[in-house]
Amino acid sequence: MAGLDRRNFMLKRIDWYLIRKFLGTYFLCIALIVAISVVFDFNEHIDDLKEAPLKELLFDYYLNFIPYYANLFSPLFVFIAVIFFTSKLAENTEIIAMFSTGMSFKRLLVPYMVAAAFIALLTISLSAYVIPRGSIRRIDFQNTYIHSRKPHMVNNFQMEVEDGVIAYIGRFEDTNMTGYRFCLDKFEDKRLVSHLTARTVEYDTVCAEDYHWKIREYVIRNLSEDREEVTRGESLDTVIRFMPADFIVFKRQQETMTSPELRQYIQRHKSRGVGNMVREFEIEYHKRIAMTFASFILTLIGVSLSSRKRKGGMGLYLGIGIGLSFGYIMFQTVSSTFAVSGAMSAIWAEWLPNIVYIPVAVYLYIKAPK
Repeated sequence: MAGLDRRNFMLKRIDWYLIRKFLGTYFLCIALIVAISVVFDFNEHIDDLKEAPLKELLFDYYLNFIPYYANLFSPLFVFIAVIFFTSKLAENTEIIAMFSTGMSFKRLLVPYMVAAAFIALLTISLSAYVIPRGSIRRIDFQNTYIHSRKPHMVNNFQMEVEDGVIAYIGRFEDTNMTGYRFCLDKFEDKRLVSHLTARTVEYDTVCAEDYHWKIREYVIRNLSEDREEVTRGESLDTVIRFMPADFIVFKRQQETMTSPELRQYIQRHKSRGVGNMVREFEIEYHKRIAMTFASFILTLIGVSLSSRKRKGGMGLYLGIGIGLSFGYIMFQTVSSTFAVSGAMSAIWAEWLPNIVYIPVAVYLYIKAPK
């Protein structure tokens, strides 16, 4: 009996037919929507893009613009694709014909879930490894020709650079890699043992991998239980285990990191006591995973909604499908806003739309024609 069950769920010709329909409609929707998005984006920024070289416009911007937005709205495309071609199958009584041969609704879902798994694998691969690399060039292009969002200065920054070592910079300018009003405190057993102050601290880009800094006009106070030793100097070359990239964060920087880089960045900053800086990075990390599972949830909702033949055609299903998919995206955007403000954790914010939509999927599955 177990062997028979496995044979029943092996992919057959009808399964490959449904998979081709699903994926074909999905990629067609992507092509149409992305083409419209490119036209609107070019029309909106046409004055700024006139100054950009054609090669950079095509290969640095739009070649990376297309996969970014296609992947961003992948749940919407999945839902619309399922609704569209399944409604067409139901309208042509093809689903009724499948059921008449003894196929169950559960068995009908197999090719849909195989196609959804392919889309989920494609989505997570693109968002985790491929798109971040392209986003570096896309965002650099936007900062150069459309709008500058890269910060050139950071004020009042504090970080634990090592265990018990706290660094503070009053102002840091990335144009000359120089910080002003620099302090470095070292603690042992919660007791201050060393206090360094300097007028400026300059990051040595030549020795970037070694965390090399040049301290100017410094005063070092080494504190013991019974005395204080003061040392002054004009210049000091030293190694401090942090770099400008650790505290200079530009808009949408999280989009330029692969998922392993995001995870490492989040862990490093939390260990240094600046976890409040990485909320948007946590949101991006968990969003990539949550959107992968959304393909299965929205596929189940779409099939359950549109597999019944009704009078009036597919218009009603398309309307419901578009409404639900846009509701999912809006729900995700609102919950992300709560995570940025600190009212909700990033993992809950990104998984909440899936958690809310799972009962909807289960209810529609139960009500679907069997």
